[in-house]
Order: sequence, then structure tokens, then C-alpha cells
Amino acid sequence: MSDQITVAIAGFGAIGYAVAEALDAGKLPGLSLAAVSARDTAKAEGRMAGFKRPVPVLPYQDLAAADVVIECLPAAHFAELARSVLGQGKTLIPLSVGALLPRPELIDLAREKGGTIVVPTGALLGLDAVRACAEGPVESVTLVTRKPPGGLAGAPHLVENDISVENLTEPKLVFEGTARDGAKGFPANVNVAAALSLAGIGPDKTSLQIWADPTVTRNTHTVRVEADAARLTMTIENVPTEENPKTGKITALSVLATLRRMAGPLRVGT
Repeated sequence: MSDQITVAIAGFGAIGYAVAEALDAGKLPGLSLAAVSARDTAKAEGRMAGFKRPVPVLPYQDLAAADVVIECLPAAHFAELARSVLGQGKTLIPLSVGALLPRPELIDLAREKGGTIVVPTGALLGLDAVRACAEGPVESVTLVTRKPPGGLAGAPHLVENDISVENLTEPKLVFEGTARDGAKGFPANVNVAAALSLAGIGPDKTSLQIWADPTVTRNTHTVRVEADAARLTMTIENVPTEENPKTGKITALSVLATLRRMAGPLRVGT
């Protein structure tokens, strides 16, 4: 196993468990699961007992011994984990991408220590095309997100502004502004906006609308880009996970695709 890339997963919820299960089943050649962390250690150890090769359940602060650490934590713990991983020159795959926007010093730390931050496409689409467009002049990048109201309930922006999404009978615009402000106000909902802004023209120039929409059953994101090289309009409708309606099933699959790309001999896409 010495030639394997070792992977640790910070967070053992819907996404973390799905990724760990795939690694344990040997579905990602060249990569092996080294450790996980979880808020409920006993529950995680119970779930781990069913694996072919159970690994330790450790505090997330101790995961940086692995080559790659996948971050699936509440955003409040992001900075501590990121500093630990990047400070040791390892690779961080963050899902709380919005938590990266106000912390540019983490990019400087990665550069200084030889670490790497790999942002997965996650629940979005077309980041390769956006990145390509951003090599030339870009006039605008806009993201319109529509989610079932229950998937937005409890977001800080809604609470702070006394915005209710209960008993809606028609779509309601609950936020319009920059990707930076949207990531701050909806930390569990629109990490896609942060990823889009990093791929394109930055969080202060990327426009975001968020709709609580009782007419949709899937988390829907539409990206529009006006650039010298191309005009892009892309829509994705993600099926929410049963465990967490704020998260789409495709997010875990995106992490698996990111890991496969790291270890594989063929890399497709920008």
C-alpha cells in the first residue's frame, strides 16, 4: 500500500460516508482510506465496523497525516482544519468553499508550505468552461439558485432579516447580491456560488440570486456567463440526499471524480 495516496475524511455524514464507502470498496485505484472524523465518534465507529478495512475515527485536527483530506465539516471548523492540512503541505479538498472566500491567507499558506487546495465542482456544472472564459475578458457571471423552501430554512440571512420560507405557494426571491455575501448568508446552501466565483471573476463580481421555490423538488442552479470567448447558459437539477436536503447526491460523486482524477493516468477537462 506504500504507493497509495492516502485519504482522510473530515465529517462522516452523507457525503463523507459515501466517499469512504467507495474508497473501502476499492473503487478508486491508487487511493486508500486512512482515517475519518465525526461529531459522534461512537456512531461513526459503528458504521465503520461494516467496512472491509475499518480505519480509525480521529479528531479532525489529527487527519493531516494523510496525503489528502476531504473537508465535509460545518463551516465553523473549516479554518482550523485547513490550517492544519495546508500547514503540513498536504492537499485539501474543501466542500465548505464559501468559508475559503474570507480567508485568502490560506492560499498564501498553501503556497508557502507546498500544500494544495482542490475545489471540486460539487453540485455545480461547467467550471472548466468558466475557467477557460476567465483567461480572457468576461463581462458578467450570474448564478440563479432555486431550492425547495425546506432546504433553505435556518440560513443566517433568513434569520437575520426575518425572512420566512414557510407555507410558500409561489417562488420567493430571498437573496440578491454578490457571491461573497451569499456564501456568508447561506453557508450550508450556496458553496456552489463560491466555487463559481473562484473559477471565474471573483466573489465580488459574481452575481447571485437565491429563490425559495415550492414548485421545484430538486436543487437547481443556472449559470450565465457573458464573455469575449463564449456566451454560456447552463442549468443543473440536483437530487437532494435523503439524509440532508441541503446537499445534492451529485456532490459526493463529484468528490469521487476529483479523487479519481488525482490518481488516474488520464485527465479529461480543463
